[in-house]
Amino acid sequence: MSFTFWFEFASTYSYPAAMQIEHKAAERGIEVHWQPFLLRPIFQAQGWNDTPFKLFPAKGRYMWRDIERVCDRDGIRFRRPSQFPRSGLLAARIANWHADEPWVPAFVRSVYRANFEHDEDIADPGVIANCLAELKLDAAALLEEGQRPEAKQALRDATARAQALGIFGAPFFMAGDEPFWGYDRMEQSLEWYASSGPV
Repeated sequence: MSFTFWFEFASTYSYPAAMQIEHKAAERGIEVHWQPFLLRPIFQAQGWNDTPFKLFPAKGRYMWRDIERVCDRDGIRFRRPSQFPRSGLLAARIANWHADEPWVPAFVRSVYRANFEHDEDIADPGVIANCLAELKLDAAALLEEGQRPEAKQALRDATARAQALGIFGAPFFMAGDEPFWGYDRMEQSLEWYASSGPV
């Protein structure tokens, strides 16, 4: 049984989850598998051509105030992006292709900070290169890998797995076969997994 953190780089609530989950899991002796995926194909399958926060303006207004409160409560810096949503496609391809590498969680956090703390365009390869360079990684080589057909297909496959699992939003936590949706369910998902006894 494994614990998987499914996240989407454009997702507001995935941001505080990414900033907190590693140490929250470590407190319980849980190893987290970080799994990027894309929400757009999932939304399109539901008949949506955009994020629900833009399709439903009242929900969008609430979300921005709520994410401000959440980040303030949890001591996470937050700056509303001047563009939303931004495409995290390249970052997701890199993180997915190297999902088992120990640097992936730090890379994911760096990309989230670029978007939701520094208001940088994470669709820009230069921004992603800076995130990789911060970690002393070979940014040029990793960017090139992220554009390869195999990396593109691997991310499509990951998104298909998410759909097959019934994942409909982000962040999403799979505690073994038990699904938990939303940042407000992160602690519960970890507690459930720890009490279930990984095998």
